Amino acid sequence: MSLLQQRIQKIEQDIQAACDRSGRNRADVTIVAVTKSVSAARTSAVLEAGIRQLGENRAEGLLGKQEAIPNGAEWHFIGNVQSRKVKDIINRIDYLHSVDRLSIAKEIQKRADHRVDCFIQVNVSGEESKSGITPSELNQFIEEVGTYDKIRIVGLMTMAPFTENNDEIRTIFRSLRELRDGIAARNLPFAPCPYLSMGMSNDYIIAIEEGATHVRIGTALVGAESEEDG
Repeated sequence: MSLLQQRIQKIEQDIQAACDRSGRNRADVTIVAVTKSVSAARTSAVLEAGIRQLGENRAEGLLGKQEAIPNGAEWHFIGNVQSRKVKDIINRIDYLHSVDRLSIAKEIQKRADHRVDCFIQVNVSGEESKSGITPSELNQFIEEVGTYDKIRIVGLMTMAPFTENNDEIRTIFRSLRELRDGIAARNLPFAPCPYLSMGMSNDYIIAIEEGATHVRIGTALVGAESEEDG
């Protein structure tokens, strides 16, 4: 068994255990393999190992991987996107995880040739270093984005602080879930909002326990490009 297969097996065990503890169905959790720091060859190996959801955070990385990798992947753009770069990626991805300002929504409306599934990025922690709208801005922002018919709001996304304080991480993820539940309860046709994109290599177990539907796992899954993977 390769190192990659071992890592995937470990992650699957962790996810199943987290689902069991929280009374969730494993099928309701999607692994997004964050391949931004590894080569197209390593990304292809991830795809061949059965992980179809791939995440990139730069337009150049996304387009380069797509040129090198055959069809079969679903692509998630998980990083901040500049307005001027929207045209380069918007018709090449299946999900955009980082809508956090109206200028992005306007560019999607202008450039997309289909309705795009988008996550609204919320800065729950309030850290200045993180992007995203504030929780208090969310409802108004949802209404404003809802005027653009090329956008379907399928969920919310956040990033927790990099800390060993698991209670703080859990509180942030729980807050995002509560925000999502509030939107979903409104039954807005343009914002069904069934999904929660939260949790990375260091905190995806907590995220799943708190309701994550999409976990964005990089190093813990794809490893470091410098290592052997035989």
